[in-house]
Amino acid sequence: MKTLDTKLAEVKANPSSRAFIIADAKDADMAFGVRAPGPRSYLSLRGERPARFSPEVWTREEYGYRNLPEFLDIIREVVHQGLIDIMLMSAYVNEQLTIKEGLFRNSQVTPAARANDATDVWAVRHGCYTREPAQPFRTATIDQIQCGKIECDRTTDAFPGANLGLYSVTFVNDLEQDRETLLAFKRFREEAERKKFRYFLEVFDPNVSSGVPPEKLGEFINDNIVRALAGVPESGRPLFLKIVYHGPRAMEELAQYDPNLVVGILGGSAGTTYDAFRLIHDAQKHGARVALFGRKINNAEHQLAFVEMLRLITDGKVSPEEAVRAYHGVLQAKNIKPRLPLEKDLELTDQAMSYDGAGAARSTAKPVAVARSAPPPSPAATLSASWPVLANGTPNFEKMDSAQRRAYDLHRLTRKFG
Repeated sequence: MKTLDTKLAEVKANPSSRAFIIADAKDADMAFGVRAPGPRSYLSLRGERPARFSPEVWTREEYGYRNLPEFLDIIREVVHQGLIDIMLMSAYVNEQLTIKEGLFRNSQVTPAARANDATDVWAVRHGCYTREPAQPFRTATIDQIQCGKIECDRTTDAFPGANLGLYSVTFVNDLEQDRETLLAFKRFREEAERKKFRYFLEVFDPNVSSGVPPEKLGEFINDNIVRALAGVPESGRPLFLKIVYHGPRAMEELAQYDPNLVVGILGGSAGTTYDAFRLIHDAQKHGARVALFGRKINNAEHQLAFVEMLRLITDGKVSPEEAVRAYHGVLQAKNIKPRLPLEKDLELTDQAMSYDGAGAARSTAKPVAVARSAPPPSPAATLSASWPVLANGTPNFEKMDSAQRRAYDLHRLTRKFG
């Protein structure tokens, strides 16, 4: 069984469970185009797949993005690592990796595809689409996601492609706009139910001025979610939600409303490493059971180490601050230059959460008190850590206290990635 299904069942059976679903969003080609694979500063272990560009046309600095083969290599690497629960892709990438290659056939990771691409994710260079009120739109069909063609064989429930999709809606507090959004969502839900296609629901904040004060957006979104799903029976409801984290009150209000409504968060723009680690920690603390991070993972200096830190945080093994330091320790061990020095990477920034990162929310940096206390751990210091062991030399987890467990995790990560 896929870990997604195991964890969903556990969360619904036991609300106090620490089970947490992590999704990697590698579907940005449906939003950003050529820039979607991200900067070439991180490549998979398979190495680069250099494209051929004319030196008289391009400089090395200008050609700074991964190409699609390099992007697919990274997806394969993250899936083989096995620490995420969902890999979200575009319909085309899903076809290449899920249908043609069978990447997920013997994996516990669940493949998923973006089921719609409303206009507020059309974040192309020099475009202005994201500044207009979001309009419903779908490029891929459910059949194309499930089997890679316009019409699937419905004599069986087994499909070679993904049978999970992300459907996104954006409420802008305009009657006509929001009505059209809900009508499109209704058509999708009905088709998904007929074709036994599972989905999770992403609810963006308004992408244009809505008249709702920023401090009230959490309430606006919560009420819209509950109202929109109140008329939907269980057979047509999403597996879980993906929303902007609006703080503890808004998260707890929605998470406690209905135990069957599993709430998750979206990551937004890259920000600092501490932004990402603190976000997933705080959201889980106040009721979230899912996190779907796209740019926060894709822009990381070392994606596998970044994902492992997310898992350690949600498992309660390290704090966000400790994870930042451990992550920098991995970068140091691998001789990878971080985007930001540790001191800056431990700052918490309040950033815009619009899809293209160009929203009007505040963007101020606030140093964290613990941020200046220690340099990143050196490999030698990490390796000298001690913890109780069994007679055969293996770690004795039952006798470890929290400090020893953290030391062991840092040691293991350094060995694994260094």
